[in-house]
Amino acid sequence: MTPTDADPVAPHPTAKHELLTWPRVKLWAVLTALWAVVRALSSETSLPTWLVRCGFAVGMGVLAYGLADKWPRRPPPWLPRWILQLLAVLLVMPVASYLAYVITTGTFDVASLGPGYRNGVFIMAFMGIFFGPWIALGALLRRSEAFAREQALGFRLKSSELERQALDARLRLLQAQVEPHFLFNTLANIRSMVRQSGSDDATRMLDHLIAYLRAALPRLEAGPTTFEHERGIVCAYLELMRMRMPDRLRYDVHIDAAALPLHCPPMTLMTFVENSIRHGIDPSENGGTVNLRVTVQDQRVKVQVTDTGVGPQARRPDAASVGLINLRERLTLAFDGDAQVSLRRTPDGNTVAEADLPARPGGQL
Repeated sequence: MTPTDADPVAPHPTAKHELLTWPRVKLWAVLTALWAVVRALSSETSLPTWLVRCGFAVGMGVLAYGLADKWPRRPPPWLPRWILQLLAVLLVMPVASYLAYVITTGTFDVASLGPGYRNGVFIMAFMGIFFGPWIALGALLRRSEAFAREQALGFRLKSSELERQALDARLRLLQAQVEPHFLFNTLANIRSMVRQSGSDDATRMLDHLIAYLRAALPRLEAGPTTFEHERGIVCAYLELMRMRMPDRLRYDVHIDAAALPLHCPPMTLMTFVENSIRHGIDPSENGGTVNLRVTVQDQRVKVQVTDTGVGPQARRPDAASVGLINLRERLTLAFDGDAQVSLRRTPDGNTVAEADLPARPGGQL
């Protein structure tokens, strides 16, 4: 439960709780002037004296209100902050009224000055106790209304931004729908020319490249991607890399049948595998092996990519980490924080990148 859920007049959770703010200064000035004029008209004491007394008493009340707004930082669950602020004003006003008379009379024994002073302290304290909490409650309600208006405005702005982003994304998809069509036609023409020249290796490489591009490039009507779709991208990519360095790269891909229809954010497996190739296998003189394993256990999907290339200590410190950090952020957003990504080295020198994701159906985001 958030503070605003439990407390109908809770302050803005992200607001700065300065003790001296312009609205509080204005409130202090207005209340001081009104109270001093009322008391001056109903007594023989001069207006300047009442301005000092009322200014001090109101100032102490505003200060107590502000302190209770700031401390304690985390009040007990059974004591809402707005009640704490009302109690602070209620308790400080009698003391402030007495001290106001001490300041203007120059003595702590105000009662010895006569019944008029004694009654004056009592009346001032009573007015502070009666009106102070109501004024504080009004200030709290007004701030709560301002916070609600700010939240509504922020929600409308966020909705407008999301609509704009959705429109931009759709326009990019429409544009991307045309560009791959031209690319595939061109590659098909190249493949036909290569076949006529009799190069089987080049033909296979083009076949894998076309398969990779068809899987990786965006599709207009594509819904949430699955591990089955991601497997096609990874296998095509690995085969292309194997043909580029046939003596240095070996790979094995195994994805549980139960994982194939589950949701997998786009390019998740590809990021792991590409990270292993680029920063583990490629820099190694002898190359190595990349093993991709995806299993389902207890409603969780375990992704593990192991490579036998250079260890993490031989890689550039910002190389592998940047890609995995970006992937971790994407997975955190995709699964509402319920995703973990890690990179470690095994005792035998292999590098293992892992992800722990919730098992969600492919149509569920």
